[in-house]
Amino acid sequence: MTTDKKFIIDFDSTFTQVEALDILGEISLRNDPQRDVKLQAIKDITDLGMEGKVTLRESLEKRIEVLGANKSQISELVEALKKKVSKSFHRNKDFLLENADNIYIISNGFKDFITPVVGQYGIKAENVYANEFVYDADGNITDFDRDNLLSRNNGKPETIKTLNLEGDVYVIGDGYTDYEIKASGLANKFYAFVENINRPKVSSKADHIAPSLDEILYVNKMNKKYSYPKSRINVLLLENVHPIGVEIMKQEGYNVEVVSSAMSEEELCEKIKNVSIIGLRSKTQITKKVLENANRLIAIGAFCIGTNQIDLETCQEKGIAVFNAPFSNTRSVVELAIAELIFLMRNLQDNAVKMHQSIWNKSASGSFEVRGKKLGIIGYGNIGAQLSVLAESMGMNVFYYDIVERLALGNATKIDSLDELLETCDMISLHVDGRPDNKDILNREKIFKMKKGAILVNLSRGHVVEVPALREALETGHLAGAAVDVFPSEPKNNDEPFESELKGCPNTILTPHIGGSTLEAQENIAQFVPGKIIEYINTGNTFNSVNFPNIQLPFLKDAHRLIHIHHNAPGVLAKINQVLANYKINIAGQYLKTNEKIGYVITDIDKQYSNDVIDALKEIEGTIRFRILY
Repeated sequence: MTTDKKFIIDFDSTFTQVEALDILGEISLRNDPQRDVKLQAIKDITDLGMEGKVTLRESLEKRIEVLGANKSQISELVEALKKKVSKSFHRNKDFLLENADNIYIISNGFKDFITPVVGQYGIKAENVYANEFVYDADGNITDFDRDNLLSRNNGKPETIKTLNLEGDVYVIGDGYTDYEIKASGLANKFYAFVENINRPKVSSKADHIAPSLDEILYVNKMNKKYSYPKSRINVLLLENVHPIGVEIMKQEGYNVEVVSSAMSEEELCEKIKNVSIIGLRSKTQITKKVLENANRLIAIGAFCIGTNQIDLETCQEKGIAVFNAPFSNTRSVVELAIAELIFLMRNLQDNAVKMHQSIWNKSASGSFEVRGKKLGIIGYGNIGAQLSVLAESMGMNVFYYDIVERLALGNATKIDSLDELLETCDMISLHVDGRPDNKDILNREKIFKMKKGAILVNLSRGHVVEVPALREALETGHLAGAAVDVFPSEPKNNDEPFESELKGCPNTILTPHIGGSTLEAQENIAQFVPGKIIEYINTGNTFNSVNFPNIQLPFLKDAHRLIHIHHNAPGVLAKINQVLANYKINIAGQYLKTNEKIGYVITDIDKQYSNDVIDALKEIEGTIRFRILY
C-alpha cells in the first residue's frame, strides 16, 4: 500500500533507539582512562543541542573533538546501530519498504553511518540527507563538511526547501530541529516521537505525540500490518509479575502499567475499563462483575498454572481469550513437595522451632527415611507425574489417584479409589486443580481415613482441604504432620496479616503460596505467558488458550486476516462465507474450531475490503467479537 504522503524522519533517537555519536564514543573511547567523563560530556552536549540550547555547529564541533574517532570504527558503529533500530520501525519494515520513494531521512547526524543502517529498510541512499565526516590521511575524524546545510542551525528547513516536495509532508522526530521544519511552514504536521526519549520542550510544540510509528500510521489510516496501534493497547500487570514479562510487553510497543499487589473486585471494576490485556497471578479474582466493566479487554494472562480465579465462562461469552503457564513452574512445585515430604518425615519443623527456643532435643523418635515409604499422589497431571518420577528415583513406592485416565510413569501404581489411596499410603501429596468439584476433596471423613501417623502435603488449592478437620487430625495425633502452601483465604499483599486455624499445629509447615515462586519458574512464566498473548494479538493463534478452541495458524503472507468469534450455533460459517461472496471476496485460507460454547473462525482474504464488509460480518447473528489483524 503506497502513499503520496511524504515522511521526513529523523535518525538519532527516532529511527534508532540511541544517539549514534554516543555509541561511537563508547567505541572510540573504549581504552581511554577518562572514558566515563568524556561519554557523559558527549551526552550532555547532545541534549543541549536537541533542546536548542547550543547551536548545532557548536554541538558538532565539541562532540567530534571529544570523540577522537577513526574511520576504521565506523563499520563497528554501523553494526551496533543495526541492532538498535527502534522497535516500531522494525515492526513496520514492510511499510518502509513499500513507501521508500516517499521517505526521507533528514538528520544532523552523518551519512557515513546512517545510509547503511536505513538501507536495510529499503530507504534509498539518495533520500538520505545528513552531514559527512572529514578525515585526515590516517583516517582520523577531524571535522565535518562545513558547507553542508545540515551542519548549521535551521539546516533541516533549508534542506527541505531544496527538495521541492509536493503533497502532504509529515515530520517524525524527537528534537527541536525537527520541530523547526513545521515552524518554517514546510510540513503539514510534526509528530514528536517519544518511543525512545521524551523531550518536553519538543513535545509541547508537536501536533501529535507519537509513542511509536504504529500510532502515526494508525492516525493517518496507513497501518497495513496492524489494525490497531500497539501503543494504544493498555496492559495492566498485577501481583509482582516478573520484570522480564513487563519488558516483553513494553518491547512489543504496549502501554504497560504495573501494580505490585492484587486488586479488590471494586478496584478492578474501575481500573479495567480501558485495559486491553490484564496479567495476574493467583490472588486477583476476575469475576463476572469485573468482566462486565471490561469494555476493551482482549486477553487475560494467568502468570501461574491455575485459572480458577478467572470466570472462564464469562470470558468466553465476551470473546476474551485466557492463557496460563501450565508447565513453567512444575519443577519448582515438585522440588518443594519433595523437600517438605523429607522435612515432615524427619520431624524437622518442631525440632527447628525448639532449637530457636534453646531446647536441645536429640532423638530418633518419630523420624523416618522416605526410602521405601508409600507416597500417594492425588492428581496425576503435569506436577503429580513429575513428582512421581522424582520420588521413585529416591526409593519411594508411588501410588496415584486421578479422575482422569492417566498413564503411569515408571513403576507408579494407579489406585482406583481415593479411599484406597488414603488407607494405603504413608504420605499424601495433593496436586489437583481449583474446579468447584474439588472443594473439600479431603473433608473430615477422608482425612480420618488416612493411615494413623501419615503426613499430608497440599501445594494445590486452599479450598480442597477442610481446614478445621486437618487441624483436629494434627492436634489429636492422627496425622504426624502437614505442609500447607495454599489457603482458602489469603492476604492480597505482603502488608496484610496472615490468619489460619493451622497456626501452631504440631509438625506443620506453613508457607505463603510459594510453591512456584523460584526465580527460574517466574522467569519461565514471564516469558511464556506474554509470548502466547502477543501471538494471539498478532496472528490470532489460540494454541494453549484455556477457554478458546485451540488453533495453530500458518504464517500469513500477502493477505488480510479476519477473526470472528461467535456462539457455537449451526450455520455461522456459511453466513460468513456468504457475506464475503456477496462482496466478491475470495478466501485464501480459512480455519474453524469450536468448543461447547463458542466458535472461532479465522479467514484470510487476498484483496482489500470495505467497511461495509466488516459491518456485515459484525451483524451476523451470534457474533461475540470481530477483529481485524491485517
